[in-house]
Amino acid sequence: MVTECRYEHLRRHGLRHTGPAWFADTGAQVHVLRGIAGHGSLVTTQRCPHPDVHKITAAGTALSARLSALRAPRSLPDPVVMTR
Repeated sequence: MVTECRYEHLRRHGLRHTGPAWFADTGAQVHVLRGIAGHGSLVTTQRCPHPDVHKITAAGTALSARLSALRAPRSLPDPVVMTR
């Protein structure tokens, strides 16, 4: 199949590692990845996913937005005007 798809440069071990990483990028949960890869241990599966630079950048942007929202000054209520 690898030859038919013209991916001769890929090796079986690389595919076992890269496949779960690609699935992780789609948001698949680790226990699902474990089943796909056929790993006996979740620890083994957890070593596979390596987020790409776009995922890392997006996570950093989301964190920055969250922190900015927390630091933003809250609006104060209008002062109460007392009249006689």
